[in-house]
Amino acid sequence: MSRLVQIQLAPEKQDDHNYILELALEKAKLQMSKVSDWRIRKRSIDARRAPVKLNLQIEFWLKGEVKEKITSFTPKAVSDAVEVIIIGAGPAGLYAGLRAVEAGLKPIIFERGKDVRERRRDLAKINKEHLVNPESNYCFGEGGAGTYSDGKLYTRSKKRGNVLKALEWFVHFGADEDILVDAHPHIGTNKLPKIITAMREAIVDAGGEVHFNSKLTDVLIEDKAIKSVEINNDTWFNAAHVILATGHSARDIFYLLHDKQITIEAKPFAIGVRVEHQQELIDTIQYHGDQDNPYLPPASYALVEQVDGMGVYSFCMCPGGIIAPCATEPGEVVTNGWSPSKRNNPYANSGIVVSVTPKDLPNYSKDNPFVCLEFQQEVEKSCWEAAGKTQQVPAQRMVDFVEGRVSKDLPKTSYQPGLTSLDLNTVLPDLLSVRLQKAFKAFGKKMKGYYTNTAVLHAPESRTSSPVSIPRDTETLEHIDISGLYPCGEGAGYAGGIISAAIDGINCVDAIAKLYKL
Repeated sequence: MSRLVQIQLAPEKQDDHNYILELALEKAKLQMSKVSDWRIRKRSIDARRAPVKLNLQIEFWLKGEVKEKITSFTPKAVSDAVEVIIIGAGPAGLYAGLRAVEAGLKPIIFERGKDVRERRRDLAKINKEHLVNPESNYCFGEGGAGTYSDGKLYTRSKKRGNVLKALEWFVHFGADEDILVDAHPHIGTNKLPKIITAMREAIVDAGGEVHFNSKLTDVLIEDKAIKSVEINNDTWFNAAHVILATGHSARDIFYLLHDKQITIEAKPFAIGVRVEHQQELIDTIQYHGDQDNPYLPPASYALVEQVDGMGVYSFCMCPGGIIAPCATEPGEVVTNGWSPSKRNNPYANSGIVVSVTPKDLPNYSKDNPFVCLEFQQEVEKSCWEAAGKTQQVPAQRMVDFVEGRVSKDLPKTSYQPGLTSLDLNTVLPDLLSVRLQKAFKAFGKKMKGYYTNTAVLHAPESRTSSPVSIPRDTETLEHIDISGLYPCGEGAGYAGGIISAAIDGINCVDAIAKLYKL
């Protein structure tokens, strides 16, 4: 069994492997002559006080012990195998496809949007021309929302499945091995498209199928079992096993299931604004005067506060990042954030959101599964109308928002479609605005300098997670009422990011493979 040891060092020593090895050997009280191999297993920054330090977890293998290899991806030829239909090619759908060809099942993936290369043209249109394609945008298309929302791979879902396997598959398809080491691994939006393409090509090469511009429009249920699915309102495909991995923004799927009397439920979610600071300011706050150290990455932050009985917290924090327009329908505005791999843009942005449960909402009814979704839609529409019915967003300086005055001007922003200066207190429901005001003051006490009028709020940040869940059996992972239907990933309420969605895709295929003893 390998041996672990924790060491701490100055950031400028992070590439000096001889120094790291000597320090770790001394801490572990080992001699190199007794060691067969070693590696850096985990790496994180300790910025709680000056000077900033680097924490490393070192793993040693002694003589006679064997260092385990990275989990390889080993597909089988599946052209004539049992078919599994997968709806959606986001992280859950792609990883379900990869796991299927590894298990000896034939995945047939239907994705409503376009491949990564074609998606770029629609993203350019929403940024430059304010045109939203309902089938191809930041949320819909190959790789799902994850492809163009940064590639942060951190997850707390350790008990849901094999996190290391999910990360190692990313490495297999082109990600840097650093993601296996960093405490908060990150790929970068600029690198993800090539990796996603390689995953799709592996599925097709093994005999699976991936179809773009292919939207689920109907399902046939007989005797409480899935029988077939309709694509694009014209073609039916027989389906004994359907993995529904449509993501948190596929509202039409929720309505389709409800119309078919397939049980869905309202689900807690979070909604608020996306805040942008200068990255230099965040570095100064977090690194305690060591912000010019060239060996330190752009700083991030995580904040949480209980306000009037509801949680307010930072979400999807993007150091050196960009705020992007993420609407999926005309008549709404939505913001999200992403970073390139180097995180070298001058801005830091993060969602600051309020946790909302169905019972918090004025139109709550236990029989209405859409209560949270409708609230989400109302906020997105009101922001769109207030900012001029384009993809510009309502915006306000932070202190101005807290004090209730319209900002006289707004600084330059990373949000390409542009800003409209408004008092967000008149646009956002009091349920959100009052709590956000109190939270920003509290965050300013936790991070000295965070509460500043140089920070700009962009509204809304509303697609943090699905406002609807699709219930499933905890053992079979099938829908509680419909056999053969596997609700999966973020859209069904079983994931909260790229890795947890990927794990859920693997788990759903494992449940199907178990039926065939594969």
